[in-house]
Amino acid sequence: MQPAIKSRNPNFSSGPCSKRPGYSLDQLDVSTLGRSHRSTIGKAALQRACEDTAELLGLPAGYRVGVVPGSDTGAVEMAMWSLLGARGVDILQWESFGKGWLSNATKELKLTVNAHEADYGLLPDLSKVNFDNDVIFTWNGTTSGVKVPNGDWIPGDRKGLTICDATSAVFAMEMPWEKLDVITFSWQKVLGGEGAHGMLILSPRAVERLETYKPSWPMPKLFRMTSGGKLQEGIFKGDTINTPSMLAVADYLDALDWVRSIGGVKETIARSNANLAVLEKFVAANDWISFLPQLPETRSNTSVCFVLKATADQVKAMIKLLDKEGVAYDIGAYRDAPAGLRIWCGATVDAADLEALLPWLTWAYQEATKG
Repeated sequence: MQPAIKSRNPNFSSGPCSKRPGYSLDQLDVSTLGRSHRSTIGKAALQRACEDTAELLGLPAGYRVGVVPGSDTGAVEMAMWSLLGARGVDILQWESFGKGWLSNATKELKLTVNAHEADYGLLPDLSKVNFDNDVIFTWNGTTSGVKVPNGDWIPGDRKGLTICDATSAVFAMEMPWEKLDVITFSWQKVLGGEGAHGMLILSPRAVERLETYKPSWPMPKLFRMTSGGKLQEGIFKGDTINTPSMLAVADYLDALDWVRSIGGVKETIARSNANLAVLEKFVAANDWISFLPQLPETRSNTSVCFVLKATADQVKAMIKLLDKEGVAYDIGAYRDAPAGLRIWCGATVDAADLEALLPWLTWAYQEATKG
């Protein structure tokens, strides 16, 4: 028998992710629409996006925050093309996006790389990373649900730069900013914003590299952060490289205001942790579903990934049933990951909606695997 109660919000996609509770387009400040992003009002909105991000995250003094093209992918590639080549490179990959950064470095930039690899559900051996080199890694593997447990493995006196793809971690996980030289994320993940724009955070060490090193390869205009050997500071004060969507900017500012209104980043982290706890309790009570991450300390509290005692076709049937009933949308595993479920638990998701989803998961599993 079908459960009687459905989630009020069935959006559990891992990107773009659910809008914040109470979201309405009518609440956005759209005074910038139809105006130039170079106008006083347009530039002020973009500058506020940078400044409010730094304030809410509690970034150390001297860290720059900029809005850049191409979502998180664009931000990571901007950092790779601009910074790599001065030292050796170590890259960690345990899911599809880390694999992409490794491919960029070896096949596009033609660099020799020390690759630290692991299968879905696992982390590479962090103790083998050479921090005399530049190190690229994802904080949270969005497609595997495996995160690094903390920053203890990163030395404070490293010689190389740490370049961290944190798209599904920022605003949901504790981040040791002083151990990270480049941090990237996108609006459409934890804060439920819109896509196409990336956030690039640079430490003073990263800025020093930019100003003292020029890569040997051609630099696309969209990646250029220096002029005459100096950082283009305007990028980090709202003067974007190309034209952004001012509607998406207004949407992001609304999300930042929501974060502030509920108590800041500590509360968004707490909400994500509480959501994971709902699913952990469910998994403990049901032997047909397991977390893809093999260690609890590496378990994501945003992109939560599961494997089931079911065939790939049965999993697809289960996902189709939940979609048809309007109970849960877009919860299938990433296309390169093992067959299973991926349920977003970031801060914009209410725990009550996850609680309401759980009986439906059981119902759909039973329907898909019977007979």
